[in-house]
Amino acid sequence: MTRAVLSIGSNVGDSLAHLRSVVDALGDRLVSASAVYSSEPWGGVEQQDFLNAILIVDDAARGPWEWLDFARACETAADRVRVQRWGPRSLDVDIVVCDHVSSDDPELLLPHPRAHERAFVLVPWLDVDPAATLEVDGTARPVTEWLAALGADERAGVRRTDMTLDTPESA
Repeated sequence: MTRAVLSIGSNVGDSLAHLRSVVDALGDRLVSASAVYSSEPWGGVEQQDFLNAILIVDDAARGPWEWLDFARACETAADRVRVQRWGPRSLDVDIVVCDHVSSDDPELLLPHPRAHERAFVLVPWLDVDPAATLEVDGTARPVTEWLAALGADERAGVRRTDMTLDTPESA
């Protein structure tokens, strides 16, 4: 089985519907989904807050490159346009980790090189896997430790909402 952690986010259009579209596309490959969080934009670009969530996915037929293809297909279906780094987007699907695969290929950096710096990834990840660990530069630490190392403002900028990724058909 190939298990991956996907980080999904949106702040353009119907953000919740964009996040739910990924859940719909996954079908039975979805193991678990975090709550939906609202988070302040990261990277210094003025824009509205994001909706974010973490998905744990599993599919024996997919490796990291197939998960990347899946992520890009979801973004394309949501009319994602890459105009500005860290700018607004209809849908962002990032692979945080995929099994224990490491990759320094510029198209597929694994584990995600900045996940440990982003509370909007770490907080929802702990929702679905409180014992999660993340390796950064050869050092594996519990996600709780990476989160604790972030500034209080970074952590406070991630707020749990009452929204869920349940679709109307499954709600």
